[in-house]
Amino acid sequence: MASQRQLEQQRVDQVIVEIKQQLKQAKKEYEKAHAETSSVEKNYLQNAKVNTTEVDDRMETNAEIQQQKQLVAKNIQTEQILKEQLETLKDLKKSPYFGRIDIQDPDETSPESLYIGTASLSDEHQNFLVYDWRAPISSVYYNGTLGQVEYETPAGRQETELLKKRQFKITDGQIQNMFDTSETVGDELLQSVLDEHSDEYMKNIVATIQKDQNDIIRDTNSDLLLVQGVAGSGKTSAILQRIAFLLYHSRASLNADQIVLFSPNLLFSRYISDVLPSLGEKNMRQVTLHEFFSRRLQGLKVESLFNHYEKQWQLTEAEKELNEEKKTAEFMAAIKDYADHLTASDLCFTDISLHGKILFSQAEIRQLYADQPVQMTPGHKFAAVKNQLIKKLNKLVKRKARSTQIQDQLEDMSSEQYLTLLGDKTKESFHSYDEERDYLGHQLASQQYEVIYDALYNDFFFDSYEQYGKFLQNKLPESAAGYSLALEYHQIALADCAPLLYLRDLVTAGGKNHRIAHLFIDEMQDYTLAQLIYLKHVFGAAQLTLLGDSEQALYASAQRPQALLENIAQTLDARKANLKLLNRSYRSTKQITDFMKAMLPEGENIQAFNRPGNRPLVCQVSTDQAALKALTKHLNASAAKYSTVALITKTMAESRQLYDQLRRDLPVNLLTEQDRSLPQGIAILPIYLAKGLEFDSVIVNNVSQAEYSSSEERGILYTICSRAMHELTLISQGGVTPLIKQIDPELYTLEQTLPVK
Repeated sequence: MASQRQLEQQRVDQVIVEIKQQLKQAKKEYEKAHAETSSVEKNYLQNAKVNTTEVDDRMETNAEIQQQKQLVAKNIQTEQILKEQLETLKDLKKSPYFGRIDIQDPDETSPESLYIGTASLSDEHQNFLVYDWRAPISSVYYNGTLGQVEYETPAGRQETELLKKRQFKITDGQIQNMFDTSETVGDELLQSVLDEHSDEYMKNIVATIQKDQNDIIRDTNSDLLLVQGVAGSGKTSAILQRIAFLLYHSRASLNADQIVLFSPNLLFSRYISDVLPSLGEKNMRQVTLHEFFSRRLQGLKVESLFNHYEKQWQLTEAEKELNEEKKTAEFMAAIKDYADHLTASDLCFTDISLHGKILFSQAEIRQLYADQPVQMTPGHKFAAVKNQLIKKLNKLVKRKARSTQIQDQLEDMSSEQYLTLLGDKTKESFHSYDEERDYLGHQLASQQYEVIYDALYNDFFFDSYEQYGKFLQNKLPESAAGYSLALEYHQIALADCAPLLYLRDLVTAGGKNHRIAHLFIDEMQDYTLAQLIYLKHVFGAAQLTLLGDSEQALYASAQRPQALLENIAQTLDARKANLKLLNRSYRSTKQITDFMKAMLPEGENIQAFNRPGNRPLVCQVSTDQAALKALTKHLNASAAKYSTVALITKTMAESRQLYDQLRRDLPVNLLTEQDRSLPQGIAILPIYLAKGLEFDSVIVNNVSQAEYSSSEERGILYTICSRAMHELTLISQGGVTPLIKQIDPELYTLEQTLPVK
């Protein structure tokens, strides 16, 4: 193997020589493009500052500025492309590839060696030195075992014989490790990657993609792909590589702006932000559910998922039941039925006024709606009414433009105001003085009625909040008063967001986004069916990829994967629904995974990756003071060994209290829902902010019987423990929770500091 390693290192060296040459050329082109951009920007700024006094000169200058503005944009785009090429080449220089396959096609007489990396690389003769990991042939590296294999191409399925599969770990141009494997990506390489410490950002995993993850990544047929994976199984990593693959596979018709990922929190959004750029792709659009609802309900303070979680401990059983009903598919079906049967007299229209004068009254709008053909849907009727109101406003503006008031204002106008009114037009755009005057008058009148145009375009003549309140009075009267009271304080409960917006969209025929081609939802077990129905309604043209782990549900009970798929597929009317299971956990050591899975009724389905470590430590103490002492001791010990340490609690109130108690003695950071970055060192945070994250060492606060008394809290404790990569410590003040007591004592170490009786 030593001589082969020498030959492989020679090839690495040759490839790096080629990369250096391409880097040199790319740098020249980039510097040239940068200089051109700077020059064009300079001219643009100089022209923009020109202070001509004649209106004709100013219009000519304006036209030049517009032309140069387009030129600047084009140059910036070219410069950005070259900059991305430079970054890709720099990354390849450090590690050109991570895999090699030797294949022999049926019609070939000799085998061919192909090298797989994060990006493709060709020489000047267009010979591939490295194949992109997303190329069709690269799937053989991930899925194939030695012998006859098949792989998908745009032309259909192809056959080849896989003769060799070799894996590399290359750092700074030097082969650190290499070995041959007869299976899919081998455990030896995976082991070395998983032994590394956690970081502020997630890294790409293209060198260690497993077969089951690769099947998820390359699925292009499903309109609903449900990925159910145990904690630490690489769900999020697989999904990010899936996005990179889709951008590569459909490059001609898909861009990153057509992909939306719903993230569990802002910390997670930042944590994964480096993965796609490291693969040479632009980041997809990211949003949290709270951000999404807040943008659509401007002016209201939307309850976040985290506030909802914190409040659930104080709710009465009756309040919980009301909330649960609003989360169902049946409740959304009732909304649809209600919207379909609304008449003109049922609708909550409002007057449209300007400076205290009513331009369009409720009665007038209601009559316009009533005059629409009966067979039209509510949305089509509303759109027709809206168009009629805009036409009426256009006539009003036309009359206003010819009024003495507007004509007098035109006479008194300065050159600056004149130029602003002209906009993109020039004096030559008009055939006569009267035509120019009519245009300017119309522009001025339109400006004065701009607020009314906005009101009509944004459907402000319909009160969706009052309409939803009426629906609640009819369907769920016990909930109506609470909803109305919250509105008075400009607040809305999370459970009301999806139904209210769904009703608004059905009535107004608005709210849909047809540009989005792929919708990804992470931690989908924390979404209600009502929310999923609304998101499917909004992004109707998108293929859905939902990923989660029902065992990590913080806000609901667990569901079996197949039943979950059937339920969601039926609810969302999916034609090609596909379920992918990821049962192997890679994040944690074998000892931590064995401990976690023992908490679950069906934990035997979880397969632990064989990475050895210490057994989880359960530290049982008797007093508050002893608990604080134990926390300080274990946090100090972990911080000395690891770069990321987390003290994870059940609630934010608990996190704040511990932060206040520990900050004098330890360098701790309290993380809140507004935080976007994960600090190095010790972080204190509630479990809902730790969703999707991982830490070298996790300390769990107070796993006592008093704190975790119910089996319903199993998902919370399991999720907290599953954040740990290398070390897990659990502190219990008093008797340990039954969720841990029922675990085989051989799976953890018990440290007791209780008083002797």
